[in-house]
Amino acid sequence: MRLRGLGILAGVVLLAAAAFAQMQDFYSGYLDVGIVKVKPEKRAEFDALGKKIADANRKNKGDTWLAAEVTYGEGNVVQFTSFRQNYADIDKGMDAFMSAISKTAGGAAGFAKMMQDVNNCTASSRAEVRRRRGDLSVNPPTDAASYAKMVGETRWVRTAMVRIRPGHLGEYEELLKTIKAAREREMSAPTTLVSQSAAGQQGTVFYLTTLAKSMADFDATPTPLPKLLGQEGFQKYLKTVSEAVIGAETIISRILPELSNPPADVAAAAPDFWHPKPAVTMKAKPKATEAGSKTQ
Repeated sequence: MRLRGLGILAGVVLLAAAAFAQMQDFYSGYLDVGIVKVKPEKRAEFDALGKKIADANRKNKGDTWLAAEVTYGEGNVVQFTSFRQNYADIDKGMDAFMSAISKTAGGAAGFAKMMQDVNNCTASSRAEVRRRRGDLSVNPPTDAASYAKMVGETRWVRTAMVRIRPGHLGEYEELLKTIKAAREREMSAPTTLVSQSAAGQQGTVFYLTTLAKSMADFDATPTPLPKLLGQEGFQKYLKTVSEAVIGAETIISRILPELSNPPADVAAAAPDFWHPKPAVTMKAKPKATEAGSKTQ
């Protein structure tokens, strides 16, 4: 019986390890992020071009991305985020994007003109690659379907950007692991997705992101850190932050479905939001002529 019990325990441990490995594989990969500062006087033109670009990619099986506008933070900033498995996947996405627009715009020359039109509306832009850190994320979905549903139902995104002092990466990672473990002991702790700068940023930046169906979701505050970590743990937290963090900024962004072309499984979670049907214009009934009225 004892041997059998040990065998069952070993099996449970192996299954748990396999499940963890699958989750880690699911949360591996990158976020390919484009950040555009739009000229205020060109915002309407930029949005019109964005709609054309999104529509071209929908119709021609092009690249996929989610667009969001910074609502609380610097104004007229729009972010475009694509999910990538690896760097080779970035190549595929760029090729699909160019091909889709070229088919709609009339070839390479049409593509170049459309991109120049976008540049004319832009005050500045930057591109970043962020590595997804499932090992640091709090209460993430356990499978691709759950993740797609969560993203598909998202209307608002809150992101804290934390810039790390050189030489203190390991300390901050350990701090995030401690907070993750403590939060996940709570049944009601909200999901926090973590990613880390891989290219396009100065130094190391962590992005701590919460997705919400409405602004009201942000009213649900988790257990305060002093209570969560205990007095000794909280003092260690304060010491690590003071030594490892240069600064932090939090922004809240609103999803823009009209400028997005989400993956099919994301759009399926809320098709009316991501792909709204065009409004039907009712034609006015013709007025009856005087002669027609007399004959009736």
